[in-house]
Amino acid sequence: MLMPKKVKHRKIQRGGKIRGVSSRGNALSFGIFGLKAMENNLISARQIEAARRAMTRFIQRGGKVWIRIFPDKPMTKKGDETPMGKGKGAVDHFVAVVRAGRVLFEMDGIKKELAKEAMKLAAYKLNVKTKFIEKEKA
Repeated sequence: MLMPKKVKHRKIQRGGKIRGVSSRGNALSFGIFGLKAMENNLISARQIEAARRAMTRFIQRGGKVWIRIFPDKPMTKKGDETPMGKGKGAVDHFVAVVRAGRVLFEMDGIKKELAKEAMKLAAYKLNVKTKFIEKEKA
């Protein structure tokens, strides 16, 4: 699963509501086809891995897949039936902060129909609304 090798701060605060649209990473850079987020949310490392597996299995290791997001925000969790107080819980998992317009995955080297179906399977694994995009011919 994806996680950073090293973090500046082991535990960080959650922050408020995720607002705005993505100003970076909102265009295709590597592949011809992509999956773009249409809403803001946190995507866990498990969801990213599940989506990647769904795509690569469907295209049967043909073509190339790029993951354009990385889970670098640690999320903590206290044990079940733990009383209030006693500090912040231990780091449980990592998440990626995703804003609307962000390209999540890219794909190249396969037909459009195959890529569209693979991205659809990946989209089922994510907790954001997405849309299939493709690069315009220059």
